Amino acid sequence: MVSGFSDAFLLEAERHAAWGAAQLNALTAFLPEAPWTADLPTCLYRQGGLEMRVAVLGTYDMDEQSWMWGWANPGLQGTEVVALTTAVQRYGQAHGIPELTEEMIPLAGFDDPRHAAELLAFTGMGVAEAPGYIGVPAGPATQVYFLPDDPQVPRAALDPVTLPRTLLTGAGLIGYAARQVVGGYFDHYGVPQRTEGDRIVAELPGGGPVEVEFDAHGRIAGVSLKVGG
Repeated sequence: MVSGFSDAFLLEAERHAAWGAAQLNALTAFLPEAPWTADLPTCLYRQGGLEMRVAVLGTYDMDEQSWMWGWANPGLQGTEVVALTTAVQRYGQAHGIPELTEEMIPLAGFDDPRHAAELLAFTGMGVAEAPGYIGVPAGPATQVYFLPDDPQVPRAALDPVTLPRTLLTGAGLIGYAARQVVGGYFDHYGVPQRTEGDRIVAELPGGGPVEVEFDAHGRIAGVSLKVGG
């Protein structure tokens, strides 16, 4: 399902998997269930009684089965509504990730093109350090993806109690490189970590160590932690 992406892209996607899944849950709980509107010149997104600032991350064309980054959209280039997402392009250039630098990405060759588009949005969210993404229909065959760019959106916290489930959930999303999932999660929260053989050991903010063990196939074999030192 993800075999059409480069190794560089998949490794980057995995870095954001655990945190990103938790953050999307936080965003979903925050958004009211209501129709949406957006005023792109003012970067304003409305859903029910909620108003917040957003950026256009990209669009998925269901007929063409292709993804176009917001920064590459001819009608939006150079405008404020794509200023945040140009960071995705710069990151891709700096780290040699072609999927983040190509203006248009054909997805017809994927087993599930829509899922591939979601993974591009998910990774763009992580690279931009945005608190989630919002995918909504913008026409009969077009899905537009917004990034919240507003401090009122809640951020998912690192919770030691749910940490094992969070890491396992993240590792199961893509299933490519579990070590990247774990290391990326701790990096996101600035948690010191070290590798000891088949384990990653991190020191949680409260002083409690957490050990994540991996099996011979690189999968998470166990998560053990001591809360509160």
